[in-house]
Formats: sequence, structure tokens, C-alpha cells
Amino acid sequence: MKIEDCHIPNFIARGLCVKQNGNTSEISYCAGSCKVAVYPTFSSISNLGSALEFDCIEVRFKNNHKDFFRICGSLDLAPGDMVAVEASPGHDIGIVTLAGPEVMRQMKRKKANWSDPQLKKVYRKAKPADVEKWYQAIERELATMRRTTAIIKELKLNMKLNDVEFQGDGTKAIFFYTAEDRVDFRELIKMLADEFKIRVEMRQIGARQESGKLGGIGTCGRELCCSTYINQFQSVNTNSARIQQLSLNPQKLAGLCGKLKCCLNYETAAYQEILRLFPDNNIALKTKKGLAFHHKSDIFKKLMWYSYANQPGNLMALDIENVDKVQKMNKGGQIPDNLEDFAISLENKMEDDVVLGKDEISKLSD
Repeated sequence: MKIEDCHIPNFIARGLCVKQNGNTSEISYCAGSCKVAVYPTFSSISNLGSALEFDCIEVRFKNNHKDFFRICGSLDLAPGDMVAVEASPGHDIGIVTLAGPEVMRQMKRKKANWSDPQLKKVYRKAKPADVEKWYQAIERELATMRRTTAIIKELKLNMKLNDVEFQGDGTKAIFFYTAEDRVDFRELIKMLADEFKIRVEMRQIGARQESGKLGGIGTCGRELCCSTYINQFQSVNTNSARIQQLSLNPQKLAGLCGKLKCCLNYETAAYQEILRLFPDNNIALKTKKGLAFHHKSDIFKKLMWYSYANQPGNLMALDIENVDKVQKMNKGGQIPDNLEDFAISLENKMEDDVVLGKDEISKLSD
């Protein structure tokens, strides 16, 4: 079978490595080359008998699309096996990514119920005819996506088509799209069904899910977290940036999806824990030179930066012990001459960051 270069990305999206040898192609599963990849811990352990038995497996499809299935009969499955699984209607073809007791841990992590009687079943290991039909369905995806995009423009629908995933038997396709408002795509479904002779399922996803499905490289230089390991998205808001003393700059805070970066949540809890050791920054420090207000904190050096009300550009760095000392002096009725006597260093404030307005903040937040 000869696979065109333009179709290779659709194979890679399923974790398949494609090697061309003349007019034939060698296709194999590469566990580490796909999104939300998993690494079986027990795969190198043998002779554990019933300890490795579990009647559910995890199967991957395209991009970050995964699901759990129950094994029927006495099938002996291992990661990397191609299987025919139950679909609605017909059957789908996927690749086993996890088998054995690790599936139970993964199902707990994803809050799936392994005792659910409605859990879809694994029919069999994929036969050569199943795999051939699956390859043919995969090769239709790119052309289908291009044609569908053109139809959407013709119908002037306010939606963005993100991805097309064909079912393994070629009878159905899932069209993933994003849209800000509700979209009436009844006419679109009719046109797609007539042109491609398939069952059509339209599935709306959010901006974060779109990035997770398509992937990319973040500003950190690594693959996007949402396409490598995140399977449940948590709400991110600008409060996380404020807690970490980050400038509200849209170019620095927004990810490829146009929303606040998921990584803003990673260290927020640690910052909150350390900031409990800091004095209250809402209390102005009284001196004979004038009131001083808090500007920022450095949790690593345990410093707090203040400036006088009439000199907002001149910042003074005080360690938290001195801030606490001045606050206690003020509380006891004592007013020091100035803050410079308690400061470790002085600096001029540089206005080099573009600060977000309220409207821009609401667009970035979930």
C-alpha cells in the first residue's frame, strides 16, 4: 500500500509511524509519538499470572481521543495491538494503549466506572481486512476536511472546523468545531451526508480542547501540556497571575488557544502557602515622610516593595521582618522618620509592561 505524504500526518495523529519502502509502506505503532501518550509500568514484568488480569483496556484513536472498552471472551491483548471495538453504529478501529491493572488506575483518574454495564466492548483483534479499510478511511480525512471547510464558507456559518475523524469502518465521521455562538448546522449535515455518503456527528469543543487536539509548541519551548498529559481542564483566572506577582500582559499570559495558560495554576498553591508568612500588604506604612503603599512582593527573597504616595516611581525593598516591625511600630503609635532606614535596596519603577483592561481580562479568563 502506497501512502501519500499529505496523508501521513493523519496516521501520525493516531500514534502510527510510517516508513515508505518504494511502493509499499510499513506502518507500526509508536507509543511515544502521539498525544497524551502513556507508558505501561508493568509491560516489562512477566509471569505475574492473575495479578495482571483486568477485563478493561484503554484504546486510542485520533489525536487525544481515547476511550475504555471491556474485553469479550478470552482475548489476550497488549499495548500496541490494533483492535475492532464497538461503535454506534458499526465498529471502530483503535490501538490498545493500556491493559491490565494500570487501566483501573487510569479509569479512576478519569472518573470512569469499570463496573458500568453500558461500557462498550472489544470485538476482536483487527483483521487485515479491518486494517485495510481503516487505512482507507484515514486517507479520506484530509480531503473531507478541505471540502467541509469550503461548504462552511458557502453556507456562511460562524464556526471553525478543527478536525475530522473517520470511524474505522468508514461509515461515520466526527466533525470537531469551535464556535462562539450556537450554530444551526442542519443544512450542513445534509450536504455532508449526501456528498460523502457517511453518518455525520458534529461535536463542539472549546478553545482549550482545540489546542489539546491539534497540539503545538508553547512559549516554554515544550509541547503543549493539554496535548501531552492534561485530560481534565481546570478553570484559570487572572487571580493566579496576581498571586504570583505576574504582570497582566496579554502576550505573556495567553497561550496558543487565546486563553490564560494552564501552567498559571501549577505553582499558585505554593505561592499561596508562602504568602501566608508575609505581613498584610493592604496596610499602608506610616512615616514622617508620608504614607508608603505596597507594590509587589518577591517570595523567593522574602522582600516587599513599597513607595511613598507622592513618589510612586521610587520603590524601596524591605524584608518581611522589617515590614512587620514597622507595622507593629505604627500599631503602637510610633512613626519612624522614613522607610529608607529599613530598606535593603532602592530602584526606579519601569513602565515596560502593557497592562490589560477589564474587557481584555474577561476574554482571557474561562
